[in-house]
Amino acid sequence: PTPTFSPHNMRCLGELKARTVWLGCPEKCEEKYPKNGIKNQKYNILTFVPGVLYQQFKFFLNLYFLVVACSQFVPSLKIGYLYTYWAPLGFVLAVTMVREAVDEVRRHRRDKEMNSQLYSKLTVRGDSLTDYSPRWQPRGQPVIPHGYCLMSDGIFLNLLVNSEHAGSDTCACFIRTDQLDGETDWKLKVAVACTQRLPADLFSITAYVYAQQPELDIHSFEGNFTREDCDPPVHESLSIENTLWASTVVASGTVIGVVIYTGKETRSVLNTSQSKNKVGLLDLELNRLTKALFLAQVVLSVVMVALQGFVGPWFRNLFRFVVLFSYIIPISLRVNLDMGKSAYGWIIMKDENIPGTVVRTSTIPEELGRLVYLLTDKTGTLTQNEMVFKRLHLGTVSYGTDTMDEVQSHIVGTGASATPSHTATPSAPKVRKSVVSRVHEAVKAIALCHNVTPVYETRTGMAEAEGTEADQDFGDHNRTYQASSPDEVALVRWTESVGLTLVNRDLTSLQLKTPVGQILTFTILQIFPFTSESKRMGIIVKEEATGEITFYMKGADVAMASIVQYNDWLEEECGNMAREGLRTLVVAKKSLSEEQYQDFESRYNQARLSLYDRALKVAAVVESLEREMELLCLTGVEDQLQTDVRPTLELLRNAGIKIWMLTGDKLETATCIAKSSRLVARSQDIHVFRPVSNRVEAHLELNAFRRKHDCALVISGDSLEVCLRYYEHELVELACQCPAVVCCRCSPTQKAQIVRLLQQHTANRTCAIGDGGNDVSMIQAADCGIGIEGKEGRQASLAADFSITQFKHIGRLLMVHGRNSYKRSAALGQFVMHRGMIISAMQAVFSSIFYFASVPLYQGFLMVGYATIYTMFPVFSLVLDQDVKPEMALLYPELYKDLTKGRSLSFKTFFIWALISVYQGGILMYGALVLFDQEFVHVVAISFTALVLTELLMVALTVRTWHWLMVMAEFLSLGCYLASLAFLNEYFDLSFIATGAFLWKVCVITLVSCLPLYIIKYLKRKFSPPSYSKLSS
Repeated sequence: PTPTFSPHNMRCLGELKARTVWLGCPEKCEEKYPKNGIKNQKYNILTFVPGVLYQQFKFFLNLYFLVVACSQFVPSLKIGYLYTYWAPLGFVLAVTMVREAVDEVRRHRRDKEMNSQLYSKLTVRGDSLTDYSPRWQPRGQPVIPHGYCLMSDGIFLNLLVNSEHAGSDTCACFIRTDQLDGETDWKLKVAVACTQRLPADLFSITAYVYAQQPELDIHSFEGNFTREDCDPPVHESLSIENTLWASTVVASGTVIGVVIYTGKETRSVLNTSQSKNKVGLLDLELNRLTKALFLAQVVLSVVMVALQGFVGPWFRNLFRFVVLFSYIIPISLRVNLDMGKSAYGWIIMKDENIPGTVVRTSTIPEELGRLVYLLTDKTGTLTQNEMVFKRLHLGTVSYGTDTMDEVQSHIVGTGASATPSHTATPSAPKVRKSVVSRVHEAVKAIALCHNVTPVYETRTGMAEAEGTEADQDFGDHNRTYQASSPDEVALVRWTESVGLTLVNRDLTSLQLKTPVGQILTFTILQIFPFTSESKRMGIIVKEEATGEITFYMKGADVAMASIVQYNDWLEEECGNMAREGLRTLVVAKKSLSEEQYQDFESRYNQARLSLYDRALKVAAVVESLEREMELLCLTGVEDQLQTDVRPTLELLRNAGIKIWMLTGDKLETATCIAKSSRLVARSQDIHVFRPVSNRVEAHLELNAFRRKHDCALVISGDSLEVCLRYYEHELVELACQCPAVVCCRCSPTQKAQIVRLLQQHTANRTCAIGDGGNDVSMIQAADCGIGIEGKEGRQASLAADFSITQFKHIGRLLMVHGRNSYKRSAALGQFVMHRGMIISAMQAVFSSIFYFASVPLYQGFLMVGYATIYTMFPVFSLVLDQDVKPEMALLYPELYKDLTKGRSLSFKTFFIWALISVYQGGILMYGALVLFDQEFVHVVAISFTALVLTELLMVALTVRTWHWLMVMAEFLSLGCYLASLAFLNEYFDLSFIATGAFLWKVCVITLVSCLPLYIIKYLKRKFSPPSYSKLSS
């Protein structure tokens, strides 16, 4: 697929240029290239402090407090002690910086761990030196063993160990690219022709590679290889089949290459977007509420000055009132929320039900409770990428996993005879005879029609083993299979399990071993590889023992239905298998006489030599063979899903989350997994968006799709690109109405673009989950990125905000921890605001009584103590509150839908809390005036004591599920207040506080301020209970 260009990528490409990389002439390589290390850090030593300060002061809340704190340096505006303003602000910034520093250190350690992996590289002296990949530069010649992940882009020069191609003409290897493009097929890579025959010491030649400038497209490359120490110089063109891209894994042999692109110039990094600082929706909502509070504060200050009559320096008085009421916006809000986020992260990581979960970004745990769209990768995320053979159907008889022993007995029975196709005991009935021979033919076809190569990795001296077939050690214990597709390996493994084993293969021949140990040799006459257009592959083989020539073909049912002879079962059985989530292949054969084959070969070679319309002519000649083929069987292979994928997807769907699958894999594979994982329900239709290449086609196809209702959409990356160019809004609007969307053949950049489109067009919160390097862009673009630590590396897990070990853990992460984090932060945020508003209401009443004087009610330590030791512990203990038990949240995922509406924190709930604050502030202040008319000098002690008690009772009113730490926090705070009375002589008169009248009057004021709220809460729970309380009861 053609990658999408983001502004970041365009900026990168502007600096890039083509290069010439020399072998054997290090003095000619003077140019500097980017370092090759992985870097996920947001800051460096110089940018850390300015960067963190900018991230903090871009929030209105913190900027406001900075201005207020700075105003206290002006004598005429000074209200109280400097430390009452600067200490909380300094504490907030210190907590934030420490948290960011810890996150940065963790990222640095993870990057260092990845960058410390050791690799070998060739030196000019001809020996091999162990080094770190970050030190690689273009011209370096790394030696990459089997199973290692490549860390830079390079050109394939030679194989150090080439066991599977011993004695063959090609120097080739397989690589796995699922971390780069999401495709499960292995890719065959071929070494540069003029370096294949050279010894391992490639510095002995004088040669250079010319490589085009780095590009985003992972499916194309243009370059040249020139060897100058020959006469004449050898020039060879380089293409994509000579390349070894970073983030791919060597699947066979030990590869020697030359590095051409490093670091930010590699294809995988160019397709990765810059990591950004993510801000949670709850933080944005609180930011809006603080702006509303600031507006209320200014209005209140203006009212106070207006009631004064705008006398004297009224402008200065206005600013003093603004500072006086500054507690209406609590500085402790950020501290409490940040500490709460850290607590949620710790709780998530300590949850024994989701072991191995890591919170990498501690600023957005509440996002887990607000998600509407989940965008998931396929390979390694939903599937294990392990294929298992499940079904063999012969038309009249079907074999499943529980009846494979019957197939084995048929093969063993026929293997004892030299002419297996005519094998049967004389007494066996005729029908039985035909089933045995048909089973044998089908298994033989599956064992021959593929591109699988058996590899004997632990075997020594294979290259020298040129004896007879009987002498060669085809032992089962050290054989592995390599192929471009895991489906093919699954089929060949199955034929081995039933008795017919592929033991050797090179470019011209195949060898099968029967159950009795006999070796059958077949000469490969022609191979017609699988293409996405033809959807089938074919092979013509000649059995050496009998001289029979047979054309075998296998492919998708849509391609094979018109090729095979008429039958009445193929279409129905394909549908049955597809509904089970199996990947189907139709296998057929055609026997050819020597004359027929010679005629075909001459026409085929002639077509291959034609200069015009070569591809069409070759296809026409092959199609002349593909007529009236004998249908042998239908096979069903299952791509093993990750544990509990189906129930997890069902849970998420019931929670109102829309799931989109974005994969780099083929359309058929993606559709199959969508069905088998129940991403698409059995009863739902699937609309496959036809390939479009221009505006007219896109318009017609969108109209066809608009007429469909309640069906899943399957669209390819190319078609998506065209539609987004001309009809972006229409496509996104239609896709958002679908119950499920599958995007196949997506490049990493396209995945990120789809995430951004959803964010722009729906304004809903998105979550991306993946396990490969090709998912990093998507994970970083989403509001919440989740990485799975897969078999293929930790790139996605390192770049993500949350890292899990299995897909099924996402259910608990969202339903339980997402819910709790959001509900707790919403309650905590609003309570901290209430704590500030109630004291501002009391200040307003106090000022209005004293002729609107801008004099503070509480000074110095009382204000600092009120926001910290007197109320902090009970308020912060709200992070332990929960409205629903975890088991209930998982049993009724529908509860999650309420969270996405954002009702726990809205202008409505905020307004209710503001009314409560005004009521309680007024009661506390006026109550103190009414009951203490004779001792008004003690109003500070009276009102402050009642205020602390009210706050403690309000925490108790807010709590939904008590935790022992909450009870402890309540009594600890009350104890701290009572103990501190002894040291607050300058504010309180201890002899007055000890009187009984003081105690009962304080209790009455507190009771009047809190009791009505308790009664209202009881009535509301009785007559209009929330949905979760109905379930709990």
